[in-house]
Formats: sequence, C-alpha cells, structure tokens
Amino acid sequence: MRLIMFGTGPFAVPTFESLLESDHEVLALVTRPIIDSGRRRKTSENPTRDTGQQAGLTILDPSNVNEDDVVTQLAMMKADLFVVCDYGQILSSECLAAAKLGGINLHGSLLPKYRGAAPINWAIYHGEPTTGITIIHMTPKLDGGPCLVKVETEIHQQETTETIEPRLAQLGVKPVLDSINMLAEWDGISVIGEKQDRKLATKAPRLKKSDGNIDWNRSTHQIVNQIRAFQPWPGSYTNWKSNKLKQPMRLIVHRARLIDEDEIAELRSQSDSDLQLAPAAEFKPGQVVVNRDQLVIQTGQGKLAIEQIQPAGKRSMPIADFLRGKPPEIGDWMTA
Repeated sequence: MRLIMFGTGPFAVPTFESLLESDHEVLALVTRPIIDSGRRRKTSENPTRDTGQQAGLTILDPSNVNEDDVVTQLAMMKADLFVVCDYGQILSSECLAAAKLGGINLHGSLLPKYRGAAPINWAIYHGEPTTGITIIHMTPKLDGGPCLVKVETEIHQQETTETIEPRLAQLGVKPVLDSINMLAEWDGISVIGEKQDRKLATKAPRLKKSDGNIDWNRSTHQIVNQIRAFQPWPGSYTNWKSNKLKQPMRLIVHRARLIDEDEIAELRSQSDSDLQLAPAAEFKPGQVVVNRDQLVIQTGQGKLAIEQIQPAGKRSMPIADFLRGKPPEIGDWMTA
C-alpha cells in the first residue's frame, strides 16, 4: 500500500516507525508547521517530524491541510491511504478523497466515548477503569467514522496521562497494520467496520489552562483523578490564602492521594502537642486539616493528602520538603 502519514505529537511516533519498517511504501509525512516562540527548548515539539527527517521523507507542513493547493499536492502523490494519528487538524472530505481509500485514524479511546483532542486526559479525569485505542475509517465528522479495530486496556489506579499515553501508542501499532490490511482487501463498496452509536458518544475537548483549577468542593476521588489526568499540562493548581501571606501563593499539585480518618487519628497521636486538629465537622472544603508530616486538605467528600507540590517559581518537591519551610497553618484556605 502507498501511504501518507499525518502526525505531529509523540503518540504518532510508534505507528510511524512501524510503517517505515513495514512492506508498505510511505510516500510523505504531513505535520503541523513549526511555531517559533523565540525560546530554546530542551525537547522537540514535533517528534514525528524528527522521525520523518531521519527517514529522509518528503515533509509537508501546511498551516491548513484542506486548502486547494495542498489537496492537489496530496492527490498528485497517488496514495492508497492516509494514516492519521495525533496530527492536530481535521481533514475535509475533499482532502480525504485525495487518497484512493480515504484515511484511517488511531484514536486514544474506546470510541464513541471521548471523541476529540484529549481522550486520554478526560478518561482519567472521569475515573474510567479502562480505556484503549480505536482505529476508525475516517469521515469528515470528528472521530465519527466506522471502527475497524478496538483494543481495551486497564487504567491502573496510580497512572497518569504521561504514563498511559506511551502505553496506548504502542498498543495501537499492530491494530493500525491490521486495519491497513483490511482496507487492502476491501472492495470499496461493502460495509466495513462497526458503526458508532451516536447516543453513546462523549466529548474530549482540547484542554485549557483553566481546566487545571482545583475545585475543592468536589470529592477526593474526583480531585485525585484530575491531578492524574492533567499531567503534564495544564497541571492541577490551587491558591494558598493565609493571613501571613501578602497575596495568595499559587501551588501546583503533582501527586495526591485519599487519606482516611484512621490515618489522621494516627497523625494526631504521633504529633507534637502544638499540632492542633479541630473536629472534622468544623472544616470546609479547601481548608488545611493537617500541616505536620502531611499536608491534608478537606474536600467536598473526604480528605486529600498532597504528596508532591510545586510552589510558584520553585521546583517540584516532596511535601516533606515544603512543610519544612513555613507551611500553611491549620484552617488556611486553598481556593480557586
């Protein structure tokens, strides 16, 4: 099969590498253009481009892949199929028609759940026990085409987006190759794949910075899931308000866990006499409950122990290091 790869982010790299090593002919890579921010970066913003350059491929990076001249250029390559993964633009029907068999897309969820740009993040955020990958035969409607292959996997309790994403990227390699073989034998007329049930569709919109703001009225489980979901970006953050601070201090919470009343009772028994723990009923969501050995915050349902934190302008640190400075006082507020 004559293929054109569409990809930008790291999620696309394992699939791209497998195509380059396969018996298929990869004609070109289509990727997002480089945006010069004027700052030096330690890591590449486009690892798929790096892979294409190393392979000596023709690389196209249009700002709009659906423009007439781009579609014409793609059609002239006479590709059998487009392979799309972590690209960043929606291909129009005219663009998809530039390949004989249209396109397939490797998507990081079990469609029709979590259609959109951030499926892994939102699956963790909502506390899903499982996720997976889906290969769809593409239509102009976002993530709306028939499903060719699905593979499911468990979301482990402590996993974050950073740990699940590379695992799903590897999980998708064989299904992409299997889907290409399915389409190679397709007559172009008969029904192929499984139609998505629109009634089961959920959205996974692109993340915004404001998504990381912690709402302490939510339950401990929900907040812990948020912290796991929004790593590395936008992160999950709160503002520490105290009478001893001139202005609120932004705190990024990198890791946290549920802490039960038995653990808090143990802290009470082991702590110095100056550690004051008021009855739980007196605390409101967002208030500091414990500030010695642990930093425990009351939530809307339960309590949350912060394990890794990053004060504004400083490095990320274990909570013990943070508490050795001037820690929040019991009763201080963590707010939006």
